[in-house]
Amino acid sequence: MPSASDVREIIAGDGEVGADIVRTVRRWVDEQVIPSAAALEHAGAFPAQLHRDMVDMGLYSITFSPDYGGLGLSYETYSAVIEEICRGWMGLGGIINGNSIDGYALESWGTEEQKQRFLPGLASGEVQAAFSITEPNAGTDAQAIRTTAVRDGDDYVVNGNKLFVTNGDRAGVFLTMVKTDPDAQPRHRGISALLVERDTPGFSTGRLIDKLGYKGPGTTELFFEDARVPARNLLGGVEGRGFKQMIGALEIGRINVASRAVGVSQAAFDDSIRYAQQRETMGVPIARHQAIQLKLADMATKIRAARLLTRDAARKKDSGARADLDVGMAKLFATEVALECTMEAMRVHGGIGYTTELSVERYYRDAPLMAVAEGTNEIQRIVIARRLLELYEID
Repeated sequence: MPSASDVREIIAGDGEVGADIVRTVRRWVDEQVIPSAAALEHAGAFPAQLHRDMVDMGLYSITFSPDYGGLGLSYETYSAVIEEICRGWMGLGGIINGNSIDGYALESWGTEEQKQRFLPGLASGEVQAAFSITEPNAGTDAQAIRTTAVRDGDDYVVNGNKLFVTNGDRAGVFLTMVKTDPDAQPRHRGISALLVERDTPGFSTGRLIDKLGYKGPGTTELFFEDARVPARNLLGGVEGRGFKQMIGALEIGRINVASRAVGVSQAAFDDSIRYAQQRETMGVPIARHQAIQLKLADMATKIRAARLLTRDAARKKDSGARADLDVGMAKLFATEVALECTMEAMRVHGGIGYTTELSVERYYRDAPLMAVAEGTNEIQRIVIARRLLELYEID
């Protein structure tokens, strides 16, 4: 009979190679991540050693092409790996996410010169990456960005600022959405994507932004004050394609976030079913009480459904077919399950679940980020509905 771990590691696309990677990551999470996550998270410290472990294991390189130093494996394997990592600590999945998003954008739309220059460092993990859209007045409505990039000879002169940039304190390259034509109609035609390097004159990062959860990766502001970005760093070399590039890259981010959510939900369930068999009330373990059994049954069922939906979305992305509907559904459902399961885990644990002595309170603080990251769940519902109306349009 297969164990719960066996069920989680079925990787059809990459066969035994993918399964071996997932098993290796699972052991590392159990032996290295889980024992250290609480102390690192409460200290607000960047997990330097765990990051180095991920680099050494080649986890950044999973989906990158072998032409640029990657393993060339599937997003299905990537999803399973991110789930396992986030079963230990959700923040680690966010650290990898920037490289995955930027790498996908570069491989899909970058010039060959850009690929050769940026991809090997991103694939190895030796160069940290960030993806930057949000501004003080533009979040869900990405077309409302105000950061401008004006061509001046061989450079773009960039002015504006960005907000809530994961990895902003450590990244060496920032895939940044800018307005190269502020007057374009429709607005999305005026958006372009620039690869901004950390040492760019006029570019700086701001303060670390404190957060409820998601403590491992640093989250910062970015400032552009007549920053001069070489024109050769325009993604793909053509202006006005940034919105399409952003939407495609966000599908990778949403696979990552959905997988993170499944990992956190699994951790909450694992802790809950273990605790329910140890904690006694009225002379029996609380797992014998029907009220607790109903919670465990609902949690396990929804986690399985979230996992299957997420893997299905990853396979759709692997196929090369349009995947916005599938990825949006996975991100929406899995993150809502995480919100529910982390609350139910706290209820199973009772008062001790509300203390910092156990990991349950961390799961509870980490879960809300995923419901608003890579597009809020409210916008996911709109995206899903619009795509469904396209598919089911009445002639």
